[in-house]
Amino acid sequence: MAVQYKRILLKVSGEALSGEKGTGFDEATIASICAGIKAAYDLGAQIGIVVGGGNFWRGRSSGKMDRMDADKIGMLATVMNAIAVKDALRQQGVPAVVMTSSAMPQVADTFRSDKAIAELEAGKIVVFGGGTGNPIFSTDTASALRALEIGADAMFKATMVDGVYDKDPHKYADAVRYDTLTFTRVLDERLAVMDSTAATLCRDNGLPILVFDLGQPANIAKAVKGESVGTLVRE
Repeated sequence: MAVQYKRILLKVSGEALSGEKGTGFDEATIASICAGIKAAYDLGAQIGIVVGGGNFWRGRSSGKMDRMDADKIGMLATVMNAIAVKDALRQQGVPAVVMTSSAMPQVADTFRSDKAIAELEAGKIVVFGGGTGNPIFSTDTASALRALEIGADAMFKATMVDGVYDKDPHKYADAVRYDTLTFTRVLDERLAVMDSTAATLCRDNGLPILVFDLGQPANIAKAVKGESVGTLVRE
């Protein structure tokens, strides 16, 4: 079956891996998410994944800790999550590898764009850990950066809501979901899609973003096929 997006970068939040527990890992939830990823992989899509670390650590909630140190802990949390996702994919028969932004030779390969592309073309899913390798930058920005470095056709941001709304749908019953948006509108109106650095990177490099609900893992394959799920952001 033909796919609309041959190569994608999928951003998965760390919180998504914890399921209803809220922290740590929930094996059943991770297995369900990876089954959704496998369905997209089986369609022939090449898939890179960036995982957040919020199920273990959120740097901005670290109290008096130095921001640089807090963000380093957060980057390490994303590496743990990347390894967990890789293992869950392998349990489902999907070849996967982890690449980290900082050198951790006993843990995973160090990221290089040419090597990542080679792994994708060899039929492996590549899970990127460690964010950008720098403090301050979010995993949204890491996702945009990795998507551009691997030449992705689109960035998929899998969230806990089914798209982008004009206001928080969990708080306001009259919240309106957008089917499409421009990056300029996202930036001008400060809509809750991703941080402005990531949105600007995508806008300036012509990389579309699809925001959809990860609570329905089948949405990943639907999105790869070009079916209407979530909110598409592009210029």
